[in-house]
Amino acid sequence: MRKFLKVIAILAAFAIILPIVGCKDTVDNNTTPPSSDTPDTSSQASPDTPTSPSDPVVVDPGTGEYHIGIATLGYGQSEDEIRGAEALVAQYGSVDNGGMIKHVVLPDNFAEEQETVITNIASFADDPLMKAVIVNQGIPGTAAGFQKIRDAGRDDIILMTSMPQDDPNVISKVCDVIINSNDFGRGYYDIVRAKEMGATTFVHMSFPRHMSVETLSRRRNMFEEACKDMGIEFVFVTVPDPASEVGIAGAQQAVYDMMPRLVDQYGKDAIYFTTNTALHEPIIKRVAELGAMFLNQDDMSPNCGYPGGLGLDLSAQMGDWWAMTMEIEKDVVAKGQAGRMGTWPYSFLYCGTTGLFELAVNMIEGRDSGNMQSDIIAAYQALTPGCDWVPEMFTDADGNEISNYYLLSMETYILGKGFTSVLNTPIPEKYYSIK
Repeated sequence: MRKFLKVIAILAAFAIILPIVGCKDTVDNNTTPPSSDTPDTSSQASPDTPTSPSDPVVVDPGTGEYHIGIATLGYGQSEDEIRGAEALVAQYGSVDNGGMIKHVVLPDNFAEEQETVITNIASFADDPLMKAVIVNQGIPGTAAGFQKIRDAGRDDIILMTSMPQDDPNVISKVCDVIINSNDFGRGYYDIVRAKEMGATTFVHMSFPRHMSVETLSRRRNMFEEACKDMGIEFVFVTVPDPASEVGIAGAQQAVYDMMPRLVDQYGKDAIYFTTNTALHEPIIKRVAELGAMFLNQDDMSPNCGYPGGLGLDLSAQMGDWWAMTMEIEKDVVAKGQAGRMGTWPYSFLYCGTTGLFELAVNMIEGRDSGNMQSDIIAAYQALTPGCDWVPEMFTDADGNEISNYYLLSMETYILGKGFTSVLNTPIPEKYYSIK
């Protein structure tokens, strides 16, 4: 009989993580974050020798009588989710070599290769030992791939996704567990944070494909309404889609080139935000160079945009998210940008892979509690020392709740200043009805 040990810390071997989350006051040699309720600015520097979390995830795969499939994007778009998958393969082995994990890398140019996305996801159904499939991120085509798994008669496979881009009412009908960041909460709270930072303008940078995603378009409209209410100018800037024919490099170069003009036009007290993972790096680089503002990433992680944008080698901190955040903070403060740039201290995308893996194992083994919200918290909490997760159900603009769609959040850490504490403030009811 298999025995599964309690997950006690994050996967330390690899680097690469709405709904209210707070961070506990569990600082120990600066390797875990201070309380988000009372930001601590007295311990901003990282230790001379970064300390990794205690132990990697320990799950005894027993006799290997079942497999778990994981589909992620490659390194071109975002690296956190694939690093999580690689860590699991390293720990539990690849199916190809008699192990537990089947990892499939989806095409970076997924918008142009929908059939490949669908085929790759559907292929998990061909394995008779497959008992769970995790897709992170849930790019367009995930719902269709899941439907093919169901059409193949594989109702025994647990289907999970993180950060889905398919229509919520479509993906929820073929998926068992859906996890996303609380974009709706951010639509209000990020503007409260921007106001507290002294921002005069909020520049939202995106493209039509993302604006066709309900959660992203609703959040965009919430941003605009909140800016109006708080006296901040809202600006929408259309940028190239990295998944289009221009490619990732072309889109990054275009954004890098347009940033000086935007800063000249809107001033240094404008916050720049993008919906695309690959575009964070050129934005962060230019913000630091030009003295503008950056609140947080769309794909929340200290590893998203900051290492490349600031030219930092964080290989020594890989696997220790808080140490990585502290190294980034040192550089930001040295550049005179204290209080003007922020991030989540843990990677949401990394946790989307590893947290859903633990949840899947517990469900397959019958170790789940029967309360999905509690089980999600337990799986994610083990990966984020010092920070607690609380889920909220997805509710559409008409007030209809989707019972298998969970939203998560964490307080933003303002580099050189500390955690914000805006999540303690209720969101005005009118924002929930914005479409």
